[in-house]
Amino acid sequence: MDLTSYAEWAVRLANDPDPPPELRGLRDELAAVFDAADDERAAVELLNALLVRYPVRPQLTDHDGRGWHLHLAEDSAASAVMGLAAVVAELGVDRLGRCRDPRCERAFLDTSTNRSRRYCSARCASRANVAAFRARQRNAS
Repeated sequence: MDLTSYAEWAVRLANDPDPPPELRGLRDELAAVFDAADDERAAVELLNALLVRYPVRPQLTDHDGRGWHLHLAEDSAASAVMGLAAVVAELGVDRLGRCRDPRCERAFLDTSTNRSRRYCSARCASRANVAAFRARQRNAS
C-alpha cells in the first residue's frame, strides 16, 4: 500500500492558508512537523502524538477494477497523518522539507532519488536561480 498520496494531502494541508475550520488545528500541527524536520526525534514525537489523536481506519475496496486493495477510511485528517508517518518511516524524516526560497517557505516531500530537492516547486526553483544569476551579474560588473 503506497501512502505517498496521503502524505501529499498532509503537505497540501500544511501549506493551506485557509483550510476548513475543522482542519486549522491539524494544519498547524502538520506545519510543526515540517518545521521540526531538522530534529528527527522531535518530528517523530510530534507525528506519534498525531497518530494517537487521529487513529487510522483501513478498509478494503475494489474500485476501478483493480481488485481488492487497502485504502484509508475517509477521515482526511487521519489519512494525512498516517501518510506523513509512513513516508517518514519508509524514507526518513530528512524527506520533509521547507522551500529554500525565503519568500515562500512552503512544505514539501522530497521524493527525489538523490534527496536533493530544495524548493517546493519548479517556479520557486526558477525564481531562486534567476535571482542568483542576476546577483552574480551585478557582482561581476
